[in-house]
Amino acid sequence: MRRLVIFLFVGGLITVLSGLTLLPAQEAGNQAIINPEAEYLRIRNMAFEGNLEEAAADARKLLNAYPEYGDVRILLGRILAWQKNYEEAAAVIDTLLLTEPDNADALSARRDISLWSKENTAVETDLRTGYSFDYFNEPYTRFWQVFNVGAGHRFGWGPAAAGINIGNLITDPETDIYATEFQLEAEAYPRISDKNYAYVAYAFSPGDYFPTHRGAFEFWEVLPKGWAVSAGLNYYYFDRNIFIGLASVEKYLGKYWLSGKCYVYFKDDGPRTSFYLNARRYFTDFNYFQVTLGTGTAPDEPYSIREDINRLNAHSVRLAWNFAVNGRFTFRLGAGYSREQYDGGAGPAWRNRFEGSAHMIYAIKMK
Repeated sequence: MRRLVIFLFVGGLITVLSGLTLLPAQEAGNQAIINPEAEYLRIRNMAFEGNLEEAAADARKLLNAYPEYGDVRILLGRILAWQKNYEEAAAVIDTLLLTEPDNADALSARRDISLWSKENTAVETDLRTGYSFDYFNEPYTRFWQVFNVGAGHRFGWGPAAAGINIGNLITDPETDIYATEFQLEAEAYPRISDKNYAYVAYAFSPGDYFPTHRGAFEFWEVLPKGWAVSAGLNYYYFDRNIFIGLASVEKYLGKYWLSGKCYVYFKDDGPRTSFYLNARRYFTDFNYFQVTLGTGTAPDEPYSIREDINRLNAHSVRLAWNFAVNGRFTFRLGAGYSREQYDGGAGPAWRNRFEGSAHMIYAIKMK
């Protein structure tokens, strides 16, 4: 009995002494949590020095202790993006934007993550193919379809692609046109700086319905708070030179991307304009659904045949769904409707116009 009492006494004493020994360490740990600003600066410096794994772990601990500390959430999102963990990085920032949709630093981080994810995709080289059609039946029936095949590659300065378009035009017996011709094209998205990138393209066709020459240039400036602006020029040559200027403004709002774009078509009788509003809902950086509303006279995508240049007015709606499968396949499906005004001979007339598309990209080489 005496041995049992002694054993319990000694055991209790050891427990108390152990607790006293650990108390300073526990207090030291709590002291770090009590000073979140100092811990934030320490983690940020650690990340800047390249110790991303430990910085991410410590940022998670600080965020767990202070879940309302928005700067920590933004820092963690950027660290995860620097580790190329883009989906989790986006989710971390999106959580903050749910409660602080106007947080300028969060919006800037979200846009950066989206751009980085596209630039640093695991796909290095791909094959691509697609199909699109355009149809109306006033004042005659016309069915224009384009098949395309090509390849793309991601260079150090940005992605580029080249391919061939095969256009097939079918009309009703009254006009009796059946024609097939081709167009060669190349395009690229060079990154100029952290805040600037561009789109350049050129296409050539020896036929009558594609433009003989088609060129395009657009330049983007990324602004704070999730904003971006762009300006550019499209060039077409059929039997004359055609220039269409364009300008846009864009904004990221969490999982949404909004864009307004204006086209100005310089004709002999004066400039014609058109306006397009785009709303895109991202599910991941490569899976999204988009709605486009348009109105005006200047064609926004007249890469097909010359009649698109001569329309008088149009009101349109388009839907697009972009999604990835198994990391190697990316699909884009689209459909559209336009209520279009044209020259009916005796005066302006209106017609219905329908379009659809399906495109696929297959990654043949991963990084």
